[in-house]
Amino acid sequence: MVMPGDNIEMNVELIHPIAIENGTKFSIREGGRTVGAGNVIEIIA
Repeated sequence: MVMPGDNIEMNVELIHPIAIENGTKFSIREGGRTVGAGNVIEIIA
C-alpha cells in the first residue's frame, strides 16, 4: 500500500494508444477521484 507522501516507481501498460513523451505529467483517477499523480520518466517500447 502506498501512503500519502510516498514515492514509488511503477510500469504501466495503457489500454488505448496515446501520444506521450518523457516529462509528461499524468494523474490516476478512480471513481472520479484523483488517487495518484506523477511524471513519465522513461518510455519502454
